[in-house]
Amino acid sequence: MKIKFADTYENVITREEFPLKKAKDILKNETIAVIGYGVQGPAQALNLKDNGFNVIIGQREKSESYEKALKDGWKKGKTLFPIEEALKRGTIIAYLLSDAGQVDLWPIIKKYLTKGKALYFSHGFSITYKKLTKIIPPSDIDVLLVAPKGSGRSVRKNFLSGSGINSSFAIFQDATEKAKDRVLAMGIGIGSGFLFETTFEKEVYSDLTGERGVLMGAIAGIMEAQYNILRENGHTPSEAFNETVEELTQSLVPLIGENGMDWMYRNCSTTAQRGALDWKGKFRKAVEPVFNDLYKKVKTGEETKRVLKSNSDKNYKKNLQKELDVIKNSEMWRTGTTVRSLRPERWRGQ
Repeated sequence: MKIKFADTYENVITREEFPLKKAKDILKNETIAVIGYGVQGPAQALNLKDNGFNVIIGQREKSESYEKALKDGWKKGKTLFPIEEALKRGTIIAYLLSDAGQVDLWPIIKKYLTKGKALYFSHGFSITYKKLTKIIPPSDIDVLLVAPKGSGRSVRKNFLSGSGINSSFAIFQDATEKAKDRVLAMGIGIGSGFLFETTFEKEVYSDLTGERGVLMGAIAGIMEAQYNILRENGHTPSEAFNETVEELTQSLVPLIGENGMDWMYRNCSTTAQRGALDWKGKFRKAVEPVFNDLYKKVKTGEETKRVLKSNSDKNYKKNLQKELDVIKNSEMWRTGTTVRSLRPERWRGQ
């Protein structure tokens, strides 16, 4: 259906117009082979299985992900197979490895993409940057995308709570003339709350910008800056953390999510209202040049080149852990560990 967002009408699919029963009927003769059991793979595979779809896992044996799949209830030789065996059996190949992992495995994947199959992604990266990734699907298959707007943990958690998570969807290639039904059925099958239409390019441009910006990079940097300024001016670690992180995540963000920014402003003190409104524009002007630079580097592929080079390094995981340990061991996040241990839920029933 067409839904008006601000002054723009967008194509949105809800569970009312595309119920689970319809999705199951469309994919009743399909075998969904999930390749990659790391971030999105477990959540999407388990949700599809719980919703009654025919799902199998393709995973290398003697790996952490293989052991996780066994613990999650997938059965060796029945629903859990070596990668190439799963690729043979699958009619929809859900390619859910990391972006760098997709590049490495592509020579094997493409051998099994026979006429009429579907190649399914949850990120537009590999297709959008195909000149860099060399991932070019054959012309006689469908190429689909459903991108949940949240982590794999959130996809699973929201599904179990009954709420679902919003996802975007796109079709890069429709060889069977059934691509739209297939992609929407997959979107409903993994538990999407609603699906909004996009393209592979727009999905990856917005996703990479968001991850590096408001969702992760920018918010982490802003938190560090405010915490450090408060500490430099004599505030205790607990006070600096509570004013920087705890109040934001435990009080204000839920209010924004439920009712919007204006409602949150309206329900804060008049002192907070006035100060926030006066300073909001200054912060926006300060970061706009950074966002412009970021988006440009995402769009030109410069960011992708750097990511692929870094993620392909044999020492990537070791170096990543070093970077994450710096964050974990910083005063701000060590304080956070203590603050979280003192949250009210600790005292329930006492």
